[in-house]
Amino acid sequence: MNENLIDFQILGDERGSLISLEGTKNVPFDIKRVYYIFGTKMGVRRGFHAHKNLQQILIAVNGSCKVHLNDGSQTREVILSKPNKGLQINGLVWREMYDFTDDCVLLVLANNYYDEDDYIRDYEKFVEAVK
Repeated sequence: MNENLIDFQILGDERGSLISLEGTKNVPFDIKRVYYIFGTKMGVRRGFHAHKNLQQILIAVNGSCKVHLNDGSQTREVILSKPNKGLQINGLVWREMYDFTDDCVLLVLANNYYDEDDYIRDYEKFVEAVK
């Protein structure tokens, strides 16, 4: 599957902690878009799509959620619950996010600007694309 977990270094002192995210340094691509998901209601699932080319890193900067990944031949569930762990997802991987805690803030870094043509939002079209 075309995904992996990235450990980000926690910096700080007695005043608190800090994590720095730097494109092409500890993030393996140039960051062109940043967004975050929050306030997701209990029982709601998000995502339900794949990307043709986009690279992303998902980080639960607060709270936790689960991510269901499917590359067309295998599936995997990842729990994001630490602000120093990022889930990198590249290309044709169907993703669904769910089981958000009330306080979850899911930060997403992307290597490109929003482009609707890069999305596959129909699961059957995704299955065709990965064959």
